[in-house]
Amino acid sequence: MADLDVGDKAPDFDLPRDGGGSLRLSDLLGKPVVLYFYPQDDTTSCTSEAIGFSGLRPAFEHAGAAIVGLSPDSTKKHDKFKAKHGLSVDLVADEERKTIEAYGLWVEKQMYGRRYMGVERATFLIGADGRIARIWRKVRVKGHAQAVLEAVQALPGTGK
Repeated sequence: MADLDVGDKAPDFDLPRDGGGSLRLSDLLGKPVVLYFYPQDDTTSCTSEAIGFSGLRPAFEHAGAAIVGLSPDSTKKHDKFKAKHGLSVDLVADEERKTIEAYGLWVEKQMYGRRYMGVERATFLIGADGRIARIWRKVRVKGHAQAVLEAVQALPGTGK
């Protein structure tokens, strides 16, 4: 649906989260939010990405930023994923793909000549004002969490 760009207001969401309850983007206003979209729990790249963000979570927190991972998996799968890999980031479940579609990330993909619909791996850095400060599309996982941390640290008013 959306063709979001830097400076746009980030679409709000209210989604079920790991461990119970729900998480609403608008509740995090006032601090930067790293919102990363990934296709599926417990696959090689998705696990590496989640471990990368979890490992750097103290540095993100020092810079005042929250990290939220979002996929179409259920909260039950998220809970297992977090427990299995010792993840510390918040994970939200978008089983109906409404938020994924609002961010324009439900896309046609191709693997081994087969075309299918899936989640484009992408990260949105949302400023404390709720506007998109930076977008990474078609993310390559290696070094990504560190690059996002550096972008957070470069935001005005965040700690280094």
